[in-house]
Amino acid sequence: MPILEIECPICAEVLELTDEDRAELSVGDVIVCDSCNAEMEVTRNGEGEDFELDLLGVLTVCPGCGEEFDVTDEMLAAAPLLESPDGSQVSVVECPHCRAKIELEFTEGSDAE
Repeated sequence: MPILEIECPICAEVLELTDEDRAELSVGDVIVCDSCNAEMEVTRNGEGEDFELDLLGVLTVCPGCGEEFDVTDEMLAAAPLLESPDGSQVSVVECPHCRAKIELEFTEGSDAE
C-alpha cells in the first residue's frame, strides 16, 4: 500500500497518509500534527502526489488559564517579536480567554514552546 509522506510546516514531523487514509479525506477536512498540534486543511486530494495542505494554526495551551486556543498566521503576523534572554526571537501572542501575554518560539524542526 503506497504511503504519501507530508512534512509538517511547523515542526517538520513527517505525517504518513496511506491510500485508505486519503480516501477518507475530503477538501476542507483538517489534519492535526501529532507532534506540535498544528492544524492543516486539505486543499487538494487528487491521485498520487497530488495532495496539498494549508496551515490553519497551531493549537497551544495557555499557561495562565489552561485553555486551548489556535495560534493562527494572522495572530503571528500581528504579534511583536522580542529577543528572549537566551538570544532567540519570540513572538508574543495574547490568550483569547484570559488575555495573558504568551511568548512562543518557533524553530525549524521543533515544537512551539
